[in-house]
Amino acid sequence: MAGIKEIRNRITSVSSTQKITNAMKMVSAAKLRKAQQAVVQMRPYSENLHQILQNVSSGLESSEGNIYATQRQINKVLIVAVASNSGLCGGFNSNIGKTVISIINSDCQSAQVDVFAIGKKVCDSLKNKGIVPKKSFVSIYDHLVYDEVAKIATELMDEFAKGTYDKVIVVYNKFKNAATQIITTTQYLPIVQEQTDSTKTSSFNYDYIFEPNKEYIVNVLIPKSLKVQFYSILLDSYASEHGARMTAMHKATDNAGELLKALRLQYNKARQAAITNELNEIVSGASALNG
Repeated sequence: MAGIKEIRNRITSVSSTQKITNAMKMVSAAKLRKAQQAVVQMRPYSENLHQILQNVSSGLESSEGNIYATQRQINKVLIVAVASNSGLCGGFNSNIGKTVISIINSDCQSAQVDVFAIGKKVCDSLKNKGIVPKKSFVSIYDHLVYDEVAKIATELMDEFAKGTYDKVIVVYNKFKNAATQIITTTQYLPIVQEQTDSTKTSSFNYDYIFEPNKEYIVNVLIPKSLKVQFYSILLDSYASEHGARMTAMHKATDNAGELLKALRLQYNKARQAAITNELNEIVSGASALNG
């Protein structure tokens, strides 16, 4: 009977856990729908603005103020690790920490590296691996709006413009769909000129008319494009977080269902065995009395 009681308690515990994971899956699904809509609306604007930035910056020289495209010798590198404040989302947070460690050990061995952490989980993960982030931004997800994200982007641009860092890299999860998040490493600063096919370059030679002048474009358009790009990165990461959590909780709910089936089968077998033993004892006792 002790075994039956233990199995019954475990069934109750697993059933309660299943209800929690199912509720978390539904909450994440609701949040994902809203976050996915924001990503879908932002991505075309961000990509087109980034393309304009590429074309404009390619025609500007550093003497004209295009400081964000200045190529310098890489002595100090800043890695911005973007994750989340909450767990229970599979390898969403741990993969970011592993990627940062890989970049430091492989690509930045000859440079001094600082890390900015966006999200509590990646900050804790890096600390456990012996890397203390120079700055951490934990409260950004409490109110994820463009104005708040632009402050972080402005700080990154200012640090690069002052020469504090020669290169700024952002590591984040790019949203593909609810079940797939792609670990992405992108060079945020300096602005990278994308390589295009030489056969197509001659066909698409952009000749912009600058109004009022090039200096205004540098001072307004390029910083704005970098801020929008960084905001798009955080929206991607936010949607990826809820997609990863919804998937993880869906799998946990299914696993709890399978475990409940096995436990109920085990419980019924144990209960049937206990009843059979009791009947055998009664029959044996009656036979002994009649004998």
